[in-house]
Amino acid sequence: MVVFRKVLIANRGEIAVRVIRACRELGIQTVVGHSEADRASLPVMLADEAVCIGPPASDKSYLNIPNVVSAALVTGCEAVHPGYGFLSENAYLAEVVEQCGLRFVGPPPEVIEKLGDKLTARRLMREAGLPTVPGSDQPLHRSEDAVDLARQIGYPVMIKAVAGGGGRGIRSAYDEQELIRQLPIAQAEALTHFGSGAVYLERMVQNAHHVEVQVVADAHGNVVSLGERDCSLQRRRQKIVEEAPSPVLDDTLRRRLGELAAAGVRKTGYRNAGTFEFLFDGNRDLYFMEVNCRIQVEHGVTEMVTGIDLVKEQIRIAAGEPLSVTQEEVGLRGHAIECRVTAESPARGFAPSAGTIDTFIQPGGPGIRVDTHCYAGYLTPPYYDSLLAKVMAWGRDRPEALDRMDRALRETRITGVETSIPYHLSLLAEPAFRRGDVTIDFVSNHLEMWSAARLGVAKPHPVRVS
Repeated sequence: MVVFRKVLIANRGEIAVRVIRACRELGIQTVVGHSEADRASLPVMLADEAVCIGPPASDKSYLNIPNVVSAALVTGCEAVHPGYGFLSENAYLAEVVEQCGLRFVGPPPEVIEKLGDKLTARRLMREAGLPTVPGSDQPLHRSEDAVDLARQIGYPVMIKAVAGGGGRGIRSAYDEQELIRQLPIAQAEALTHFGSGAVYLERMVQNAHHVEVQVVADAHGNVVSLGERDCSLQRRRQKIVEEAPSPVLDDTLRRRLGELAAAGVRKTGYRNAGTFEFLFDGNRDLYFMEVNCRIQVEHGVTEMVTGIDLVKEQIRIAAGEPLSVTQEEVGLRGHAIECRVTAESPARGFAPSAGTIDTFIQPGGPGIRVDTHCYAGYLTPPYYDSLLAKVMAWGRDRPEALDRMDRALRETRITGVETSIPYHLSLLAEPAFRRGDVTIDFVSNHLEMWSAARLGVAKPHPVRVS
């Protein structure tokens, strides 16, 4: 069934390619809105049409709402898919798209607005019965108020942007002096990244695993949980490895997480694909973090263990169709893992490595999937995210998935730019990761020791990074 005739993809890179493929399988024509820097990109080559929406700078192209919506209207599109990042969680874009008679492939604008405010999201989730981390109920503006609250909830604490997301606008403080020093820095970062300097405080959850639940919900009241992903391997709060299911949850906790996420969906009137993120601590306590109102970078591992195409579900839901599966029909088969291969140099502190890709050979074989927008001869623009490819491996169990990932990364050949592959291979060789015994602090300590070992110097003691 053709749910739309034509869809504008307001994004770039591998997610634009991913949406093009889903649309093609649904019989939908695609239009890619691209910047001047992406004229020679793979999405432009693969789409049925391409429209330049501005210069290389994101604020003049991929973040330019009038240009994005105009591109959809002049090409006769019926819907806009925002992918992830850029405008994907922008309530104003969703509202303008709907006002222009188009469909937004994502949640309703009022839902995006509510969940984009982290304090509002915390309140709504508490009302829905989800456990939240002790912290602020109101934005904090004065250091005196922050200090008073920190004394009540206990150190260490996290300072977070009210309008935050993507791991940005977050600072930690282990004592009062550090809190007073970090608060204005966090406020300035929040203002720069999100246009609002409002911040709030949460008690730091220590020895925490980052676990997120994938949900899909339609306009007919159907809500389905598609299991969880473990995203504990992070560098500066940016995910670098993800897997499904989580190695630290049992079936009872898995069921509870799904029920909590479904309760959150019903409380907010959420629609389309979304992710409810939680922290799981050493005491086996769960805490709600936030909702991502979009498709996630790591959605592919969920697709590999469930067999459900999340992007197709997104498009069908936006067209008013009911979900294609019920909760009873969802089953998890095997284990999947994803490594984000980026154009960065791990040995130089993950410094960017933009340039022309001379060689690009993808891995293959049983259980391997690669989502990428790259090819030999492609010039990686310096203006955007450094992601080159998402290498995914599926196995009948976790050990097989890890072994296949190791094999896949060793098969991958990328020259012309440095990549994160050497560091990914070092993680795969770590006994703690093999056991599934890693928390969100693991990479910051491991990277210090790995870098020192490559330079042939004594391993430093682990340091705390604020």
